[in-house]
Amino acid sequence: MANNYERMIQLVTEFFDVKNDPEQLDVDEHVIAHVHELHPATLSEVANDDGPIVWILVIPTLHKVMERFISGAISEKGLVDETPVGAAYDAVYLCSASVLPEFRHKGLAKKTTINAINAIRKDNPVKNLFYWPFSEDGKKLAMAVANEVRLPLFERRSH
Repeated sequence: MANNYERMIQLVTEFFDVKNDPEQLDVDEHVIAHVHELHPATLSEVANDDGPIVWILVIPTLHKVMERFISGAISEKGLVDETPVGAAYDAVYLCSASVLPEFRHKGLAKKTTINAINAIRKDNPVKNLFYWPFSEDGKKLAMAVANEVRLPLFERRSH
């Protein structure tokens, strides 16, 4: 049986299929390094003794970049490319939440996402959240997180 890391990679690869969708962000070591420069809380992981069980990616950005993304004018890669390092971020993109099947519906993704948003909010004047729904569970998570942190939630409607 594959370890948790291998299972998470397989889960992300199969679910998001970024290699066949140029609108999506292909998260590699360069993207990881860049989003970490935006804020250390962009990437979060929950792990147990067998490795990762939850991966969360949230990306702080500017309202004007958020507007371009939710309108479909730019892709996820464009969103990352147009987000300047060191700005006062007023929006957070709820990019992805990946949870191994046996750990779903336990609140881990919600708690981890809220912790990441709160860490970003300590350093930035965040006023909005936005997301691009890929599943009903993802949509429910985004809505629950927005409700919990009391921020308006905007949706890109192209998937």
